[in-house]
Amino acid sequence: MSQPRRLNRNKFIPAAVAIALTGIIQLMPFRCAAKGLADYFADQTREIASSCLTNIESLAEWQARRPELRREAAEMLGLDPMPARTDLKPIVTGTINGPDFIVEKVAFQSLPGLYVTGNLYLPKSAQKPAAAVLYLCGHLAVVTNGISYGNKTAYQHHGIWLARNGYVCLIIDTLELGEIQGHHKGTYNLGMWWWNSRGYTPAGVETWNAIRALDYLESRPEVDRARMGVTGRSGGGAYSWFLAAVDDRVKVFAPADGIADLRSYVVDGTVDSHCDCMFLVNTYRWDYPLLAALCAPRPLLMENTDADALFPLSGVLRTHDFVKRVYDLYGAATNFGLVIAPGPHRDTQDLQVPVLRWLNIHLKHKDPLIETAAVKMFSPQDLRVFTSIPADQINTRIEESFVPAAAVPALPSSAAEWRRMRAGWLTELRRKSFAGWPANAGPPSVKLISSRRGGGVDHSVWEFQSQADVPLRLYLTRKLGATGESRIDLRLPDPSKDNIFSFRAADNETAYATLFPRENTEVGMRRRFMLLGQTLDGMRVWDICRAVEALHSIPGLGSTAIWIEANGNLGVDALYASLFENQIAGLDLRGIPSSHREGPDYLNVLRILDIPEAAAMAADNCELRLQPSERNGWEFLRAMAHSPAAHLRLQ
Repeated sequence: MSQPRRLNRNKFIPAAVAIALTGIIQLMPFRCAAKGLADYFADQTREIASSCLTNIESLAEWQARRPELRREAAEMLGLDPMPARTDLKPIVTGTINGPDFIVEKVAFQSLPGLYVTGNLYLPKSAQKPAAAVLYLCGHLAVVTNGISYGNKTAYQHHGIWLARNGYVCLIIDTLELGEIQGHHKGTYNLGMWWWNSRGYTPAGVETWNAIRALDYLESRPEVDRARMGVTGRSGGGAYSWFLAAVDDRVKVFAPADGIADLRSYVVDGTVDSHCDCMFLVNTYRWDYPLLAALCAPRPLLMENTDADALFPLSGVLRTHDFVKRVYDLYGAATNFGLVIAPGPHRDTQDLQVPVLRWLNIHLKHKDPLIETAAVKMFSPQDLRVFTSIPADQINTRIEESFVPAAAVPALPSSAAEWRRMRAGWLTELRRKSFAGWPANAGPPSVKLISSRRGGGVDHSVWEFQSQADVPLRLYLTRKLGATGESRIDLRLPDPSKDNIFSFRAADNETAYATLFPRENTEVGMRRRFMLLGQTLDGMRVWDICRAVEALHSIPGLGSTAIWIEANGNLGVDALYASLFENQIAGLDLRGIPSSHREGPDYLNVLRILDIPEAAAMAADNCELRLQPSERNGWEFLRAMAHSPAAHLRLQ
C-alpha cells in the first residue's frame, strides 16, 4: 500500500472567469481563491466528531441508544436486514498432522456460492470443548504462478501458536486475497463509483463471512460456544471492529492496527492508502470511535505501533480516549486495554504476545508465562483448500448482489398512491442519500463581484456561499433596459468538457446564468466525500439548489421562473435538485443516463430508486424536456407519462 497523501491546498473548486467579447461570454476555469478543499474536509470532519455522542452523559442514555446504533452499523455494512443464514455446506478437503495440533483445510458457503476458505487449527491435548479464536487476515497476498493460496497462509503462525496454547483457531481468507479472488478496490482504483449508489462496501462481505465463521465454529464439537474471541491485524483488525459492532457472541476482542478516526483518514490523508474494505458506507455520518465503542463492555484490547503510517498514533489515541468514556460509564475500565508497540505497520512479537495474554486472561481466566513463539511451519501449498475453483462461485461478482437494489416499482393505481410513493422516496433520499447536506445553511450571502456593460448587455459575476468553505459563482447576462425578465436560463456546463461556453444573446424576457458546481474528480478527493457521508455529485445537487436560491436573491430576479439546462451527469444532478427546490420551473436535460450504475453516485440511492423514478417525480414538480443518452431503461417513466395517477409535464 502507498503512503498516505495529505491534501493539496492549492486544489479547489473550479469556477470561471467571465470575459465580455462582443455580446458573447467565454467562461474559462480558474482556481477559486478560498479556504480550499482542505479546510472544507477539516471543517466537515470536526462537525462530525463534535456531534459524536456528545449528548451521552450516563450509562442509561448509552444503553438506550446502543440498539439503534448497532442497527445503523449493520445498515452501513449492507447487513440490515441480515442475509438469510443459509446452509454453510462445510467441507474438509484435507488434514495436516502437526507436532501438537491438527490443521483441517476447510471451506463453507456464507451465502450460496460465496465460498470462505480457511484453516482450522485444533490442539491435540486441549480439554474439550475449548475456547476458540477467529483470526481475521490483513492484506498480504500469497500468489505463485498465478495461483492464490489465500492470505490465511501468511498468518498461519497465529493459528499454530494459538493451537499450541490450547485454543481452537479458525483463520479465514479475505474476499480479495483468498483462494477465490474478489474485489476490495471498487472506488480505490477500479472506477466502480456505483458501489456508493448501491450502498455496497466489501467491509460488509468481510463482516458477514466472519459472522458465518462464528456459526461454523459453533457447529464444531471441539468449541466452547461461550468462550469465543476475535483478533486480527490491519484489515483483519478493521473486520474485528465491524464484527464486534453487530455480533454479541464474541466475548473478547484484540484487534491490532485496524482503526483510527475520520481526522486520520480524511484530513491526514490515510484514506489514500486504504481500500474500500476498511470503511462503512457512512450514511449516518459516524466517526469511527463510535464503531469501536459498540464493543463495550466486553474485554477489548486496542493495539498499534507508534510509527504506523496507515493508522497514525494520534488517531489511535483519540479513538482510545473516546472509547474509554463508554467503558467508564459501564464501570468496566479493566476490560479496556491499550498497547502501543515500537515500529511501523508490521506484525511483530511486541503485538502478538499481549494478544495471547489478553485472550488467556479473559477467555481462560489464567495468565501463564508464554514460553513459545509464533512461527510458521507450512508452505502455502500445504494449506491450500481447493485444487480448483468451484464453478458456482460468486466471490468474483458478489458486489452485484450482496446489497439488494430496489426493484422497479409497480405503477401506482391512484393519485393518492403516487403521492405516498413520492413522499416515501423523498424522505428516504433525504435521510439515506443526502444526509450530508447542511442542516442550517443560512442565506446564500450573494454579493456582486464584477459587472461589465457592452453591446446592450450587462455581464455580471455574483458570488454566493453554497455552504461554509464553498463559495461558488454565478455568471449572469441581462439585456440592458430589461424591466423584469420572465425567465432565467441557468446552465450547468461540465468544467471537464465545456471549458468554453457561449451564451445566446440576451433579450428583454430572458436572463442567462451559468453555474459551475464544485468540481474535483481526483479519486482521493471523491473518496474523502464518501467517508463524510457525502458524494461529490450529491453535494453538486446541493450546489444547484443553492444557486437557485442565490439567483432569486439578486435584485430584480426575486420571482423570475428558472429553467435549468444541463447534460450528462450534471443533468441528473439538476433532476434531483428539482425534487428538493420548488423554485425550478423547468428542466432541459440531454444525454443523461438511465441508471446510477453509469451515472452520478449518491449514497444508497439504488436501494431506494433509480433515475427514471426520479425523473417521474421531477416531471410532477416542473416541466421536463428529456433527451436521454439511450432509449432503454425508461419504461417506468414512459408508463407514468400515460398513467391517470399522475399528470407529468414531460416533453
